[in-house]
Amino acid sequence: MGDRALSGDDEQTVEGSRRPVVTDETSAVAVLCDGMTVGVGGFINAAHPMALVRQLVRRRLKELTVVGAASSGLDVDLLVACGCVAKVVAPYVGAEGLAPIGPAFRHAAQQGLIEVWELDEALYYAGLRASSQRLPFNPWRAGVGTSYPCINPDLKEFEDPIRGERLLAVPAIEIDVALIHAAVSDRYGNVQHDGTGYGDRAIHAAADVTIVQVEQLISPERIRRNPAATSVAGADRVVRAPYGAHPFGSEGYYPPDREHLGEYVDAAQELLRTGSRSRLDAYLARYVLEPRDHVEYLEQVGLRRLVELSEY
Repeated sequence: MGDRALSGDDEQTVEGSRRPVVTDETSAVAVLCDGMTVGVGGFINAAHPMALVRQLVRRRLKELTVVGAASSGLDVDLLVACGCVAKVVAPYVGAEGLAPIGPAFRHAAQQGLIEVWELDEALYYAGLRASSQRLPFNPWRAGVGTSYPCINPDLKEFEDPIRGERLLAVPAIEIDVALIHAAVSDRYGNVQHDGTGYGDRAIHAAADVTIVQVEQLISPERIRRNPAATSVAGADRVVRAPYGAHPFGSEGYYPPDREHLGEYVDAAQELLRTGSRSRLDAYLARYVLEPRDHVEYLEQVGLRRLVELSEY
């Protein structure tokens, strides 16, 4: 899949033995199709690949299985609100103090509009590890004797053939395309996070194709100054997207825009409380559907608002 994702309209050229993978957001998500399993990186209110997520919505994709982060944010909630999602695989979807549970996610789950694949964080990482190791499942001790196999029948208790103890078989969480936000990359897809990027690394390892949006493109020479910091070596596609995580934060660049997140939460809460989509649809039209690309989204947010964001 990775080779197919990079052929055709990307107009990429080979430089020596390496191929640049930098492209725009529209071309980057062209590999996505209805019904795929999409991994979305980040952590609660930080580092979600929102420029790519909004472009995914503009393509009107449907019936996606969305594998969120171990602690997903309102990125998953927004995808649910836009009608893109059939199934969510994530231990948590919310925005901490702003929204303990994502309101659109909660509404869709309560109404039976989406399937929720129940698991905790340990089971989540066990499933990603199985996929990265190309195994059908990962044996796991935690969870045996709990209600998890009851609420998620895909989790199977079995007898370990070596020691005879009861274990839990956690199915591989297989991802077609991973969408990740990071700090920097070179033009060949060697990506470095500010911070560990632990969850993003796990999503990348479980995926067939990885698309990364970054705050900055830097030279291969700068990447080579600290190769141990490379968190994704050889991403399939890279998109330069300054402020690409907005309204979430990006470590080393800007904090979450709590005012903007609150605007989304208030609109989605109306859907949860009353069933009315009027405010939510107005938000989605203004910030997701009407802007043609990430730059137009930033123009809608406003330069003054963006430059006011500060980590200190």
